[in-house]
Amino acid sequence: MTTNTTTRTLGSQGLEVSPLGLGCMGMSEFYGHTDDDEAVATIHRALELGVTFVDTADMYGPFTNEELVGRAIAGRRDEVVLATKFGNVRGPNGERLGVRGDADYVRQACDASLRRLGVDHVDLYYQHRVDRNTPIEETVGAMAELVEAGKVRYLGLSEASPATIRRAQAVHPISALQTEYSLWTRDPEDEVLPTVRELGIGFVAYSPLGRGFLSGAIRTPGDFAEDDFRRHNARFQGENFQRNLDLVDQVRAIAEEKGATPAQLALAWLLSRGGDIVPIPGTKRRRYLEENAAAVEVTLTAEDLARIEAAFPKGATAGERYPDMSTVGG
Repeated sequence: MTTNTTTRTLGSQGLEVSPLGLGCMGMSEFYGHTDDDEAVATIHRALELGVTFVDTADMYGPFTNEELVGRAIAGRRDEVVLATKFGNVRGPNGERLGVRGDADYVRQACDASLRRLGVDHVDLYYQHRVDRNTPIEETVGAMAELVEAGKVRYLGLSEASPATIRRAQAVHPISALQTEYSLWTRDPEDEVLPTVRELGIGFVAYSPLGRGFLSGAIRTPGDFAEDDFRRHNARFQGENFQRNLDLVDQVRAIAEEKGATPAQLALAWLLSRGGDIVPIPGTKRRRYLEENAAAVEVTLTAEDLARIEAAFPKGATAGERYPDMSTVGG
């Protein structure tokens, strides 16, 4: 496999990243069994393949995912574009304590993340979820102070509304908005993508494989471990499951004709949506990482894109993506 050397730019402040990133959440939580050794090996393999944009958050684990990423990049900090997030507050036993964006919390959270990651700065720092009780101006003002202090290079938001994005941008330039986006979750196309493009903000697509569904590897609800949160997701239950499986099978057929996997086709589709879009598929195993990384070499023609659109039109997915945006990591 060839190593990817091209980059994409997020925002207008100069943040360059690999065209695909690596989401690390599942290495520590939410998707069943974890294996730290394989996770570290997967991060190392990502760097070898040129997948250098690494995404974590303080809430994953909670806290342990940042420590894992920190161990994996120790001695290799200059090879990585490191992104982490704050705002989803959790206790030491995993309990969820709401969302915070007040200035004191922003400062505390950043220092704690730097400590766990074992670094003196992060490249991209996101507010993971918007705190409805704190003006976004206060949150981004505190984040801007972190940039001035050299602890953070660029700022990001996750799952923010167009109005919030505009207010944030007025305080300090935002380089990236991270939101779920894939063939089966196309909501951002309505208002969010036009807004960030107008403002010159990059778009980072999390769950670009539809929480694994678009990989084609999931065939029955029984494929999930008992502690996998997808067991409780509407899209993975009952009639919705079968309807969504039928959609994925159509994607699989197109992918096979191109000598690609369903996951590679889904990622190539996202990459084709614009040079300002960077998908960050999550995986905890090297073999899936290698499959995903090869998606940058899949070229889709106008005819291919039209066939994908016909097979999997916007809004075709059955079921809500999840009931409460603050309850699941992304």
